[in-house]
Amino acid sequence: MQHPALGILIAGSSHVGKSTLAGALAGSLGRELISTDALGRHPGRPWPSVRPEVAEYYASLTDDTIHWFLKVHHENMWPRIRQIIDNHRQRAKPFVLEGAALRPEYVAELDPGSVTAVFLYADDDFLRQRMLDEARRDERYEQKARIINKFIERSLRENRDMLQSARAADIRCVDVAAPGAVEAVVQAFSAG
Repeated sequence: MQHPALGILIAGSSHVGKSTLAGALAGSLGRELISTDALGRHPGRPWPSVRPEVAEYYASLTDDTIHWFLKVHHENMWPRIRQIIDNHRQRAKPFVLEGAALRPEYVAELDPGSVTAVFLYADDDFLRQRMLDEARRDERYEQKARIINKFIERSLRENRDMLQSARAADIRCVDVAAPGAVEAVVQAFSAG
């Protein structure tokens, strides 16, 4: 692989391992690690804790409304994300940026010479199991099962939609369920 671009963007839906891969890359390459979660986390993940009024509201929403809210949340975050990318490019400061708000349709508009993107995904069964495993570690899982299931379905839908968009934009897609796939990405960038 050739020398990595100034910015490496790690995109994908919830629970695909964006933070893990981004941390490994930032450490291996000696780059600043930035997470879109720090800019504004969508209040959808119902563990370890969600205020009762948020849980009640979330549970009352339709699946289409939840999906729409998430897309609007990402759309609203994009100007700030773009500003971070542009500032790092202007200062020639190498970085790794990760987050679900790095929607492929937005990332595709960036200059491919200064950033490179990787989209992480997995099949529904793999992601569902990952999310259930994490949710069941929460002692109040049974009380929150309804909103946990809504979150899981929202995330699976987002995974499918974003994968389709990433492929259409010709963004490198990595199936995190494939043995050794994530490690291969780290090795490829580190070798560059």
